[in-house]
Amino acid sequence: MTPKIERPLPPYLQIMQAIRAQITDGVLAAGTTVPSERQISSDWGVSRATATKVLAALRSEGLVESIQGVGTVVSAQASAGSSAQGRFTTMHRTGRIYAPGEYAKIVAAETVEATDEIAAALGVEPGAPVIRRRRVTYKDDAPVSASDSWFDGALADAAPKLLETERLTEGTPNYIQAATGRTYATGRDQVTARAATADEAARLDCEAGSPVRVGRNWLYDNEGAVVEYGESVSHSGRWASYDYEITGR
Repeated sequence: MTPKIERPLPPYLQIMQAIRAQITDGVLAAGTTVPSERQISSDWGVSRATATKVLAALRSEGLVESIQGVGTVVSAQASAGSSAQGRFTTMHRTGRIYAPGEYAKIVAAETVEATDEIAAALGVEPGAPVIRRRRVTYKDDAPVSASDSWFDGALADAAPKLLETERLTEGTPNYIQAATGRTYATGRDQVTARAATADEAARLDCEAGSPVRVGRNWLYDNEGAVVEYGESVSHSGRWASYDYEITGR
């Protein structure tokens, strides 16, 4: 299918977003050469100046890098340790959460008592039983992020697989929807940076005190109730990208 320019986004942004999606979805893996200025200009029917802006925008996001004698290639850091929003976008676009070369291991699935922080995040009482699923995500067999997903313990009866360390191949949102009828409708992400704790360093195979990117996210159902609360930590240098629309009144 011949690509074509659509409005109202500027042509260079449309092209950049198309190539970005190929990178984040794993179609273009780390080290893979991305289309050159000449190829972009030919494939999309745009000027070389527009093609230059496309590659510059991808470089500015840390998705690609220029290598002497090779050209522009996908950065090794491009898709690893992505945000919750990025994972859901990939899932809806490709039917899978992880890009080729990425996989996750569930290292714990258990019921614990909610701390004050987790209780507040899930909207339950402190000390109430909650489900914690702890995972480590790998890229080319190297750990790139570690995360915990938290659920109200009341889900244990309807969705017992949340307490199993086997991966939910259909994805947690699809499993919960099938088991309970609750659909993930909206999400909220927060990101900060700090030094890795000893536990985080062990899970990421790095030194305690190393700089890490920390995220937390809330996933809500159609009634605005929290279905899942997550916390994640990943190596520094890995960008999380967020796209959004700004509309006037």
